[in-house]
This record gives sequence, structure tokens and C-alpha cells, in this order.
Amino acid sequence: MARLPDVSVARGLADFVGADHVLTDPDRCVAYGTDWTRRWSVTPQAVVRPGSTDEVSGVLGWCAARGVGVVPQGGNTGLVGGSVPNRPEQIVLSTLRLTGLEAVDHVSRQVTVGAGATIAAVQAHAGSAGLAYGVDLASRDSATVGGTLATNAGGIRVVAHGDSRAQLVGLQAVLPDGSVVDHLAGLPKDSAGYDLSGLLVGSEGTLGVVTAARLRLVSPLPSGRITSLLGVASVRQAQVAVDQPGVLAAELVVGAAMELVCEVTGLPFPLSGRWPYYVLVETVQPPDLPDGSDAVVDRRLWAYRERLTEAVATLGVVHKLDVAVPGHRLVDLVEGLPAAWAPFQGFVFGHLAEANLHVEIVGAAPDDDAVDERVLRLVAGLGGTISAEHGVGRAKAKWLGLSRSDAEMAAMRGIKTALDPHRIMNPGVLLG
Repeated sequence: MARLPDVSVARGLADFVGADHVLTDPDRCVAYGTDWTRRWSVTPQAVVRPGSTDEVSGVLGWCAARGVGVVPQGGNTGLVGGSVPNRPEQIVLSTLRLTGLEAVDHVSRQVTVGAGATIAAVQAHAGSAGLAYGVDLASRDSATVGGTLATNAGGIRVVAHGDSRAQLVGLQAVLPDGSVVDHLAGLPKDSAGYDLSGLLVGSEGTLGVVTAARLRLVSPLPSGRITSLLGVASVRQAQVAVDQPGVLAAELVVGAAMELVCEVTGLPFPLSGRWPYYVLVETVQPPDLPDGSDAVVDRRLWAYRERLTEAVATLGVVHKLDVAVPGHRLVDLVEGLPAAWAPFQGFVFGHLAEANLHVEIVGAAPDDDAVDERVLRLVAGLGGTISAEHGVGRAKAKWLGLSRSDAEMAAMRGIKTALDPHRIMNPGVLLG
């Protein structure tokens, strides 16, 4: 039997956002409590959908006074259980009504947007003003600015523009006690004290709720950019292929993943031969490819990369790991992965220039994280990180120490305690 919501909680939240924006019907709340991977699912007692920073402030202040756990959520496209509850008495605070898009400031090449605006909406808004937003990823139509900042998502344009943190000029956020931090002036230089905006980026909703962001904009992608796909015999050859000027994106797809996406989607095999590795590279000018390369040039080639996650999902519940290593250790990582994920099946693709791979494992039970640990320990042993852009969430919280020293862990716990002494924000995420 589904757990009935606490009527007093629903009424308390309705005082701030109105009854129409508090959901308590389990059938409506279940989607907000289920991670995209389907590995984590807990239906919250309520979903609250504030429409302004003031409403977020009221909700958090009310919850802090009563010890109600709050899970901030944007588009819920996360893959590590970081935007869904871990207990049914918690509430989900959805930012999807915070979709404001202010006029583009051409002088500073900046724009202020609501945390609930999708990446696609920001891209279109910037594009209408003759500029572009530097973050792009396959989930652009659902992923929100607040969510991507919360995990410091990167996507396919990091090689050209940097990750989400690199696009941030300032933000507005509500801290766990309901107080508001407002830093949206857009100053290009500001060294007055701690950078609270930077602190909230990558905090995964454990320190507060981002409600708006001031973003840096960049020049639009050149219309004549060239997308090429080539087959190579080794990871090292793949790295050499993208070591050239004017690279806008560089993606690696390991052979089994390319075979799968063609099989599942019906896309024709793109090259004349089969290769152990494929490189998708987008450049400003024609790329310098070795003579006799098995390669094809066509912007539609992006479908092979962007439909990979969809293809793997058809095989069942997927263990999704997002890792990165120093560039000179990428060969070691790729070669070591099959032994780490055995006896299960694995597929690998990712961002070549940053040595950031998405490792997708099928066949393991959803709650069997032994295979996750083997992969993460392999990565840590190569000097890498257990999370490059998806966040730590619940999935990897117990292994955060593989990527952070005892001193760093203590400092992070100190910050968490100072800002969220009642531990109401996203319980169980990041620091456990």
C-alpha cells in the first residue's frame, strides 16, 4: 500500500506556492521519485513546484524549522540517484517553473536565466541574439540550467568552451534556512571574499537551491563546421586524430557500442570497415586525417553518438559510470575495463579530449554495486576521478574518498554542517 502523505506538510507547502503546485497523489509523484536509470525509486510524500525565489525561500525555511528533507530537482535527467528521494517522508522541490529568460546583455555577452530553463531553451534564446551558450549535451531538451550547475555538467563542448562552471558569472540561490544569496550583477572581475557561486556549483543540491544564474555567452558555432567520423586501431591513434587546432568536439566510441547503436536504432553502419574504436570530431576547418583513413564527413553523424544511451537502455537496467583519468592513462583505462566489469557486458563512449568516459554496464542487478566498485577502484588507481560530470549522487557517495583526501572530505563536511546544520538538503547525496 502506498504511504499516505502528511496532510500538515501538504498544507504548509501550499501556503507558499498554492495548492495547485503541491502534488501528493502517489500516482503523480512517482515519476519525480524515479531516477532516469531506474536504479533508484522512492515516491516522495509531496512534490512542491515554486514559481519564484521568494516561494523557494518560504518552502526551505518552513522545511528547515520542521526537519523535513528536501530534494531539489530540475529535469530529473541525472544518472546517479542525485535528484530523487531516498526516503518517502522527503519532498521533491521541482524548479521546472523557474524558466525566466532575461534579455541578452550584448555588452557583457551574458544572460540571466531561471534555474528551470532547459539547456535547449537557453541555447535558442542566446541564438536569437546572435550568440551561443557554451554547454551542450544530448539531454538538452530536458536537462535544466540548475541541474547542470548542480553537477557541473560538461557535455560535448568542453574542449572548446569548458564545463558548466566555466560559463557561470554569478547566481541566485536559497540556502537551507531560507536565506537568499543574490549575485547576479555579472561582474567579470570580483575578488571580494569567498566565491559562494562557485561553491554551489557541483554541490548537487546539498547546500541550497539555485534559482537563477548569470551565464557567459560565446560566439555561435561556425556554420561551415565539419563533422567527421573515422575508424582507428587504437586509443592512442584516436587521441592523435583530435590533437589539432580548431576542434569543437571530440568523442570516442568503442567498437561494441557502435555495433549496438546501429543494431538498435537501424542507423546504417557509417564506415566501410569495422574498427575497434571510432572518433567523432567536429572542427572549424577540414581535419588533418592520415592518408587512407576510413572516414566520412556528415553532420548527421552526431546521431550515432547521441543515441548511444538510448540503445544501451534497451538491454535492461544499466549501471552508468562517468569517470575521467589523466590523458596519458586513457589507454590503460580502456584496456583495464573489460576485466573490471566481468562477467557482465560493458559499453564505452565519451569525451576524448578530456579522457572522460561513460562506462555502461548491463547484466548486474540494480542493487549490486560490486561491479561499480571494481571500475571506480581501477579509475582511482590510474589517478582519475569517480565523477567527471554526472555528479556523485547516491550511487557513488560511499566511494568519494577514492577521489578526495581525508582533509578534503573533512572540509566538505564542515561546509555542509555550517550551511545545513539540520541536514535537510538532499540527504544521502554526495557525502552520504
